[in-house]
Amino acid sequence: MAFQYIRFFSELSIDDVEQVGGKNASLGEMYCALSPQGVTVPNGFATTADAYWYFLRHNQLEKPITDALAALDIDDTNALAVTGAKIRQWIINAELPGDFIHEIEQAYQQLEAEYNTGVDVAVRSSATAEDLPDASFAGQQETHLNISGSGELLHSCRQIFASLFTNRAISYRTDKGFDHMSVALSIGVQKMVRSDKASSGVMFTIDTETGFRDVVLITAAWGLGENVVQGAVNPDEFYVFKPTLASGFNPILKRQLGSKKLRLIYSEGHTHAGSTRNIKVDSELQDQFCINDDEVLALAKMAVTIEQHYSHKAGHRMPMDIEWAKDGDTDELFIVQARPETVESTKSSHALENHVLEQRGEVLVKGKSVGSKVATGKVRVILEPSQMHELQANEILVTDITDPDWEPVMKIASAIVTNRGGRTCHAAIVARELGIPAIVGTNIATQALHTNDEVTVSCAEGDTGFVYQGLLPYHTEYIDMTTIPRPKHTNVMLNLANPEIAFETSMLPNSGVGLARMEFIINNSIRIHPNALLNFEQLPLDKQQQISLLTNGYDKPETFYVQRLAEGIATIAAAFYPKPVIVRLSDFKSNEYAALIGGNLFEPVEENPMLGFRGASR
Repeated sequence: MAFQYIRFFSELSIDDVEQVGGKNASLGEMYCALSPQGVTVPNGFATTADAYWYFLRHNQLEKPITDALAALDIDDTNALAVTGAKIRQWIINAELPGDFIHEIEQAYQQLEAEYNTGVDVAVRSSATAEDLPDASFAGQQETHLNISGSGELLHSCRQIFASLFTNRAISYRTDKGFDHMSVALSIGVQKMVRSDKASSGVMFTIDTETGFRDVVLITAAWGLGENVVQGAVNPDEFYVFKPTLASGFNPILKRQLGSKKLRLIYSEGHTHAGSTRNIKVDSELQDQFCINDDEVLALAKMAVTIEQHYSHKAGHRMPMDIEWAKDGDTDELFIVQARPETVESTKSSHALENHVLEQRGEVLVKGKSVGSKVATGKVRVILEPSQMHELQANEILVTDITDPDWEPVMKIASAIVTNRGGRTCHAAIVARELGIPAIVGTNIATQALHTNDEVTVSCAEGDTGFVYQGLLPYHTEYIDMTTIPRPKHTNVMLNLANPEIAFETSMLPNSGVGLARMEFIINNSIRIHPNALLNFEQLPLDKQQQISLLTNGYDKPETFYVQRLAEGIATIAAAFYPKPVIVRLSDFKSNEYAALIGGNLFEPVEENPMLGFRGASR
C-alpha cells in the first residue's frame, strides 16, 4: 500500500532530514547506497515529520505546548521538571489518529513478512534538527528496545513523541537556539540485532581526544549497545590505522581490555517499560575481549566506507560517529546508526591549545581522559539525579554515570569524573561538546573523592586522566602553528617516548621522529620482565597473580609482551606516517630491568649499573 506518514529505509536518503530527521535519513542513506559495499544495515521504516504535526493538531496540543514553554525559565530546574512532565503527560494521554495507527500496523506487518511474526524491533527518535554538524543532541530523545507486536509498537510511539519534551531536550534546544515548535520528531522502527547474545558498541572515524583523523576508534561490550552509549560499562577499546587498512594490512594499533561488568539483555515476558534488563557478566567473560581481531578489522572497514561516502556527499572530510551491533544468532556485524562527529572535526587544525600542569600532587583517582584540559575546584559528589540541584557553578561533578537527564546541570560543572564509562559514553560526548575535561571509567571516584575536597583534574597527560589532591598551578599555551618558522635545509625531528601523546604531538610541524625510546613502553605499558613471562609457571604465586591481572585477554603471557611492545611502536609510527620514525631498542640498565615485575628474580646485582649490562645484552 502507499503510505502517507511512513517511509521505509529503501525510500530514504540523506536528503530527507527535514522529513525523518538525521538519524533515520542516515539509516536510509546507508541501507540504499552502502549495502552493496558491504555495510550491513537492518531494515526498518520511519514516520515523517508530517505525522508528528498531524498528531499534535489532531489533539490540539500545539498552543498549550507553546504557551507552557514560553513561560519557562530553563535555569530553574524545578520549573523545568514540572513543565516537561506536564507536556509529556499531555502527549502520552493523547490519541493517535486512526489512519496513522493503520499505517503503523501495515508497515510492521511488512517487517514481519521479511523477518518473522512478532519481529522484535528497536524504536528510536530522530529529531529533524538532530545530528546536524554543530549539534550532537547526545541522545536527547528516547530509545525503546525489544518491542514486539503492533500494540507495543503503538504504545512506544506515544512515548517517543513525548520524549521530544524531556527536561534535557528542552534545555538543550534552548541552549542551541532551536525554536521548540520548529523541531519535529520522526520515529524510527528497525529490526533488532540480537547483540544481547553477543556484543555491540560505538565507533568514531577520528581520535576523539586529539582529532587525529587516520584512526578508527572502536569500543565494545557484551550485550545491547545502550550500556556503552550511556557509560554503564567500561568497554574494550581498539584503534585501527586507516591508511594501511586500505592496503590490506591488519593494523590494530592498540587493544585495551575493559571490565564490562554488566550485560544488557532481553527481558523474558517483557512489558513496555521492562523490555531489557542488566545482568552481571561472569569474570571469565570480563577478562576476554568481546570481539576478535577479524571483527575489529571488519568493523573498521565499514566505518571507513561510511566516512568516505559521507565525505564525498559533503564535499569535505566528514568524520563519523557510528553505532554497531553483532548478532549472536548469526555472528553477523550490523551498523544501526551513523551521524557526523560534532566536536573534534570542527576544530581548527592550525591552532594548538596546550595545557601544562606545573606540578603534580598525590593521585586520588585515575581513569580514561576526555579532552586535554586541566581544571581545579571543589568536588561535588552526586549519587542520584534527584540531587543534581546541589551542584554549584564551577564545581567538579563526581558521579557514577551520567545520562541525558543530567545535561541541564553538566553545563555549569568545571569538570566531570565518573566511576563507569568509556571514551564514547554520554559523559564523554557532552564534556567534549562543553569543552571541559572529564575522566571516565575510574571505578572508585564516588568512594575516593568527597564533597568539598579541593582537587585538580588533569587530562593533559595522555590517555590517562588524573585527579590530584589540592589546587595545583597550571597554565595554557596558545600556538598558531602557521606562524612557526621552519628551517629550509634541516629536517626538524622530534624525540618521543610516550605513545599516548603521539597523535597530538604529530600535529606539530615536524619531519618525523628522530628518537623513539622503547624503554617508556616497557616501563609503563608492559611493566613485566620478559623472562618472567617466558618462565611464568616457575614464578612465585604472588608474581603469577600480578602478571595474570595485567595479561587478561591474551592467550599467552609472552603474547602480551610482544603485542604491547608492537602496539606502542606502531602507534608512534602511525601518528607520523609516512614520515620516518627511528626507534632505539631498549638500553635499560640491570637495575631498571630489576624494577619490572619479576625482574629481581633474573637480574644480577651490579655495584655500578651505569658501567654494566645494557638492554637485551647479557
